[in-house]
Amino acid sequence: MSTPHDNSAAGLTQSARALYQRMLAVALEEARLGLAEGGIPVGAAVFHQDGTLLSRGHNRRVQQGDPSIHGETDAFRRAGRQRSYRDLVMVTTLAPCWFCSGLVRQFRFGTILVGESRNFDGGLAWLRASGIRVIDLDSEECAEMMAAYIHAHPDVWNEDIGELPSAT
Repeated sequence: MSTPHDNSAAGLTQSARALYQRMLAVALEEARLGLAEGGIPVGAAVFHQDGTLLSRGHNRRVQQGDPSIHGETDAFRRAGRQRSYRDLVMVTTLAPCWFCSGLVRQFRFGTILVGESRNFDGGLAWLRASGIRVIDLDSEECAEMMAAYIHAHPDVWNEDIGELPSAT
Protein backbone atom coordinates (compact mmCIF):
# COMPACT_ATOMS: atom_id res chain seq x y z
CA MET A 1 0.00 0.00 0.00
CA SER A 2 1.27 3.48 -0.84
CA THR A 3 2.08 5.94 1.87
CA PRO A 4 2.03 9.72 1.41
CA HIS A 5 5.83 9.81 1.22
CA ASP A 6 6.32 7.08 -1.38
CA ASN A 7 8.62 8.33 -4.11
CA SER A 8 6.20 7.71 -6.94
CA ALA A 9 8.58 9.48 -9.34
CA ALA A 10 11.17 6.67 -9.04
CA GLY A 11 9.87 4.72 -12.05
CA LEU A 12 9.60 7.65 -14.46
CA THR A 13 11.42 7.60 -17.78
CA GLN A 14 14.02 10.29 -18.36
CA SER A 15 11.76 12.08 -20.84
CA ALA A 16 8.77 11.98 -18.46
CA ARG A 17 10.91 13.28 -15.60
CA ALA A 18 12.15 16.15 -17.81
CA LEU A 19 8.57 17.03 -18.81
CA TYR A 20 7.41 16.99 -15.18
CA GLN A 21 10.38 19.13 -14.12
CA ARG A 22 9.41 21.73 -16.75
CA MET A 23 5.83 21.68 -15.45
CA LEU A 24 7.00 22.06 -11.86
CA ALA A 25 9.20 25.02 -12.89
CA VAL A 26 6.03 26.96 -13.79
CA ALA A 27 4.47 26.24 -10.39
CA LEU A 28 7.74 27.24 -8.70
CA GLU A 29 7.67 30.59 -10.52
CA GLU A 30 4.19 31.12 -9.12
CA ALA A 31 5.28 30.14 -5.59
CA ARG A 32 8.15 32.65 -5.73
CA LEU A 33 5.73 35.33 -6.96
CA GLY A 34 3.38 34.62 -4.06
CA LEU A 35 6.24 34.82 -1.58
CA ALA A 36 7.43 38.14 -3.10
CA GLU A 37 3.88 39.48 -2.65
CA GLY A 38 4.04 38.59 1.06
CA GLY A 39 1.97 35.44 0.76
CA ILE A 40 2.32 31.71 1.29
CA PRO A 41 4.71 30.22 -1.31
CA VAL A 42 2.50 27.61 -2.94
CA GLY A 43 2.30 27.74 -6.71
CA ALA A 44 0.27 25.62 -9.08
CA ALA A 45 -0.44 25.13 -12.76
CA VAL A 46 -2.76 23.06 -14.92
CA PHE A 47 -1.31 21.34 -17.97
CA HIS A 48 -2.46 19.03 -20.71
CA GLN A 49 -0.62 15.70 -20.52
CA ASP A 50 1.62 16.70 -23.42
CA GLY A 51 2.98 19.61 -21.37
CA THR A 52 0.87 22.39 -22.89
CA LEU A 53 0.16 24.98 -20.20
CA LEU A 54 -3.52 25.71 -19.62
CA SER A 55 -3.28 27.98 -16.55
CA ARG A 56 -1.17 28.94 -13.57
CA GLY A 57 -1.76 30.51 -10.16
CA HIS A 58 -0.55 30.86 -6.61
CA ASN A 59 -1.81 31.06 -3.06
CA ARG A 60 -3.30 34.55 -2.54
CA ARG A 61 -4.99 34.05 0.85
CA VAL A 62 -2.86 36.66 2.61
CA GLN A 63 -2.70 39.13 -0.27
CA GLN A 64 -6.45 39.13 -0.95
CA GLY A 65 -7.79 38.12 2.46
CA ASP A 66 -9.68 35.24 0.85
CA PRO A 67 -9.26 31.83 2.51
CA SER A 68 -10.33 29.99 -0.65
CA ILE A 69 -7.52 31.22 -2.91
CA HIS A 70 -5.00 28.43 -2.59
CA GLY A 71 -2.49 27.82 -5.38
CA GLU A 72 -4.48 24.95 -6.82
CA THR A 73 -7.82 26.78 -6.71
CA ASP A 74 -6.26 29.84 -8.35
CA ALA A 75 -4.86 27.76 -11.23
CA PHE A 76 -8.13 25.80 -11.48
CA ARG A 77 -10.25 28.96 -11.74
CA ARG A 78 -7.92 30.46 -14.33
CA ALA A 79 -8.23 27.31 -16.47
CA GLY A 80 -11.91 28.05 -17.03
CA ARG A 81 -14.56 25.46 -17.69
CA GLN A 82 -13.38 22.18 -19.16
CA ARG A 83 -15.51 19.36 -20.51
CA SER A 84 -13.28 16.92 -18.67
CA TYR A 85 -10.29 17.10 -16.35
CA ARG A 86 -9.26 13.44 -16.64
CA ASP A 87 -6.51 14.17 -19.17
CA LEU A 88 -5.20 17.20 -17.27
CA VAL A 89 -2.34 17.40 -14.81
CA MET A 90 -2.63 19.56 -11.69
CA VAL A 91 0.88 20.64 -10.70
CA THR A 92 1.56 22.05 -7.24
CA THR A 93 4.70 22.86 -5.31
CA LEU A 94 3.31 21.32 -2.11
CA ALA A 95 1.05 18.35 -1.45
CA PRO A 96 -2.53 19.64 -1.54
CA CYS A 97 -4.52 20.32 1.61
CA TRP A 98 -7.89 18.60 2.05
CA PHE A 99 -9.70 21.51 0.38
CA CYS A 100 -7.53 21.26 -2.75
CA SER A 101 -7.44 17.47 -2.64
CA GLY A 102 -11.22 17.59 -2.77
CA LEU A 103 -11.07 19.80 -5.85
CA VAL A 104 -8.71 17.37 -7.61
CA ARG A 105 -10.96 14.44 -6.66
CA GLN A 106 -14.26 16.17 -7.40
CA PHE A 107 -13.22 17.10 -10.93
CA ARG A 108 -11.33 13.84 -11.43
CA PHE A 109 -7.99 15.16 -12.56
CA GLY A 110 -6.10 12.18 -13.92
CA THR A 111 -2.76 13.17 -12.41
CA ILE A 112 -1.45 15.42 -9.68
CA LEU A 113 2.22 16.31 -9.79
CA VAL A 114 3.57 17.41 -6.41
CA GLY A 115 6.81 19.29 -5.82
CA GLU A 116 7.16 17.97 -2.29
CA SER A 117 5.28 16.35 0.57
CA ARG A 118 7.93 16.48 3.32
CA ASN A 119 6.54 19.59 4.99
CA PHE A 120 2.90 18.60 4.53
CA ASP A 121 1.41 15.47 3.00
CA GLY A 122 -2.19 16.69 2.87
CA GLY A 123 -4.57 14.35 1.11
CA LEU A 124 -2.10 12.40 -1.03
CA ALA A 125 -2.97 8.98 0.42
CA TRP A 126 -6.67 9.67 -0.12
CA LEU A 127 -6.06 10.82 -3.69
CA ARG A 128 -4.06 7.67 -4.43
CA ALA A 129 -6.80 5.52 -2.90
CA SER A 130 -9.32 7.39 -5.08
CA GLY A 131 -7.48 6.39 -8.25
CA ILE A 132 -5.70 9.68 -8.93
CA ARG A 133 -2.15 9.23 -10.20
CA VAL A 134 0.12 11.00 -7.70
CA ILE A 135 3.68 11.87 -8.72
CA ASP A 136 5.85 13.36 -5.96
CA LEU A 137 9.08 14.81 -7.36
CA ASP A 138 10.44 15.45 -3.85
CA SER A 139 12.00 18.76 -4.94
CA GLU A 140 14.65 20.09 -2.59
CA GLU A 141 13.90 23.66 -3.70
CA CYS A 142 10.18 23.31 -2.97
CA ALA A 143 10.85 21.68 0.41
CA GLU A 144 13.36 24.33 1.49
CA MET A 145 11.15 27.26 0.42
CA MET A 146 8.16 25.86 2.31
CA ALA A 147 10.16 24.92 5.43
CA ALA A 148 11.61 28.43 5.62
CA TYR A 149 8.14 29.96 5.30
CA ILE A 150 6.64 27.68 7.96
CA HIS A 151 9.50 28.51 10.33
CA ALA A 152 9.10 32.27 9.78
CA HIS A 153 5.26 32.36 9.76
CA PRO A 154 3.89 29.41 11.77
CA ASP A 155 0.59 31.12 12.63
CA VAL A 156 -0.20 32.00 8.99
CA TRP A 157 0.78 28.48 7.93
CA ASN A 158 -1.42 26.85 10.56
CA GLU A 159 -4.31 29.07 9.53
CA ASP A 160 -3.77 28.05 5.89
CA ILE A 161 -4.01 24.34 6.65
CA GLY A 162 -6.81 24.72 9.20
CA GLU A 163 -4.77 23.91 12.30
CA LEU A 164 -5.36 25.49 15.69
CA PRO A 165 -2.82 28.11 16.78
CA SER A 166 0.00 26.71 18.89
CA ALA A 167 -0.56 26.99 22.64
CA THR A 168 1.81 29.35 24.45
